[in-house]
Amino acid sequence: MNKDVFTIVKKEFTRFFGDKRLFFSSVIMPGLLIFVMYSIMGKGLMKSFSVSDDYVSKIYVENMPEELNDNFNALGTDITEITDEQVDESKALLLDDGSDKIDAIIVFPQDFIKVVNSYEISDGNEAPNVKIFYNSANTKSSRIYSLIVSILDEYEASISNKFDINKLAEDESYDQATEKETTGMLFSMIMPMLLLIFLFTGCMSIAPDAIAGEKERGTIATLLVTPVKRSSIALGKIISLSVFSLLSGISSFLGTMLSMPALMGGNTEGLNASVYSAKDYILLFLIIISTVLMFVSILAVVSAFAKSVKEAGTLVLPFMLLIIGIGLSSMMGGGSSMTALDSVIPIYGTVKCLSGIFAFNYNIAYIFIAVGMNIAVTCALTYVLTKMFNNEKIMF
Repeated sequence: MNKDVFTIVKKEFTRFFGDKRLFFSSVIMPGLLIFVMYSIMGKGLMKSFSVSDDYVSKIYVENMPEELNDNFNALGTDITEITDEQVDESKALLLDDGSDKIDAIIVFPQDFIKVVNSYEISDGNEAPNVKIFYNSANTKSSRIYSLIVSILDEYEASISNKFDINKLAEDESYDQATEKETTGMLFSMIMPMLLLIFLFTGCMSIAPDAIAGEKERGTIATLLVTPVKRSSIALGKIISLSVFSLLSGISSFLGTMLSMPALMGGNTEGLNASVYSAKDYILLFLIIISTVLMFVSILAVVSAFAKSVKEAGTLVLPFMLLIIGIGLSSMMGGGSSMTALDSVIPIYGTVKCLSGIFAFNYNIAYIFIAVGMNIAVTCALTYVLTKMFNNEKIMF
């Protein structure tokens, strides 16, 4: 790094770190907002799709068999016996929001136990049918429906059990997926898209103001009339903006990781980021830093072309949509292996590399090709930015 480039980087660092509001809004706030938002979302979803432990379900039952009384009483429900004539009018209470609301209606055939015990498949008759009416749009009703079905399934198994499937045993687990595989599967689907969006939005929040903002304020003219080479200005801008964008991306990533337990409803069993080695993290860093350089150079060129920060934001929007679209491909690939062709496609190569690293399914040679491609694009765009800085029609 020559002296001119260092001077530009120092100038940008002074501007960025010297402005507490800019630093807070660009680095601290993204991670903080994501943590708060995702935590609230997770708790809200848990509340929407869960039932309070002290909630007592109300059930109407016709022809309740005495043999099943203990099973249903164990649910801690409020059970009311009804007649056949009351079934149809009771269905309206499944949709009612008042105090008379019920959660399920169970209709057993007359003499259910006797009919079940005498039933033989070879007779050619239809099996006894238990009708359970419920409201799937209501969480409480759906929950009690599942519990009722479970009780009846257990009862059916107890009277006609010929074999078991995955019978629970304290010393045996049927799911053979390891913690490493579980973590890799989930992270390879979600993290590439999130990282791509976080890194690009981090660049978006900083890059336009550093170039288009200076054009709008007229300060870019002062910088361009100095004896500093235009190429040094372009390179200094890109390096400094990359550092700021990386800090913003890291903040967003940390906010996501810290809010993950709340977002997943506390169900993070089998997930452990420590399964990744130092080598994996080094490769991730190389991909991330080269991608940030590429994003910054793209936004720097767009910002240099724009006349104002507002116009730069408008011009950047299509790129944002493109990034999101490419990022979504990680959710469809499932950590599939990348090819040499994938690694030379800008942005898409980054997604494939990230997905492969998170899934422990990568080729180091392809990763270095992708990193080299990102740097090559950055160099090309830096050259374009230099030419733009030399064009007074564009800059003024």
